[in-house]
Amino acid sequence: MTSRREPLIGPDGEVREITAEDLRHARRGRPPLPPELRKKRVQLMLDPDVVERLRAEGRGISPRVNALLREALGLGEKPEKA
Repeated sequence: MTSRREPLIGPDGEVREITAEDLRHARRGRPPLPPELRKKRVQLMLDPDVVERLRAEGRGISPRVNALLREALGLGEKPEKA
């Protein structure tokens, strides 16, 4: 017979004391995405003025490049994560 563990957060929103049993079942981080939703790493050479323009808009150029390519290719919005 499998025993059910008590939820960590009660109906009042309070977190109960964490036990050794809880720690034995704990998993680090989020579960991985299914393979069809994982991003692929590619090497991409861009013109200097393109890179300069993207960097001028702030940090994190990869998501912006991805969004621009999706729009240019007519792929629409990014698919939802499972």
